[in-house]
Amino acid sequence: MPVKHDLYADLSIAKEEVIKMRGKDPKLNSLIDSYESLDADIVEAESGSAGDVSDDQLKRLKEERLVVKDKIVKHVSYSQ
Repeated sequence: MPVKHDLYADLSIAKEEVIKMRGKDPKLNSLIDSYESLDADIVEAESGSAGDVSDDQLKRLKEERLVVKDKIVKHVSYSQ
C-alpha cells in the first residue's frame, strides 16, 4: 500500500512553521514543491495508477525525492 511521506515530521518542524518559512523563502518553496510533486508521483506509481512504472523508474523517483529532501534539510538548517 503506497504511503505519502510526511516531510514535516521528517524535518521535526511544525507544518505551520514551514508554511511561514515558505512564504518568506522562494527557494525553500520551490524545493518543497519539487518534493511534494515527486512524492505524489511515487504514491501514484506504487498504487499502480501511473501505468507500467518499472522498479528502476520507481527507484529513480525515490532517489530524486531523497536528494530534494536533503537539499531542504540543508536549506532549513542554514536558514535557522
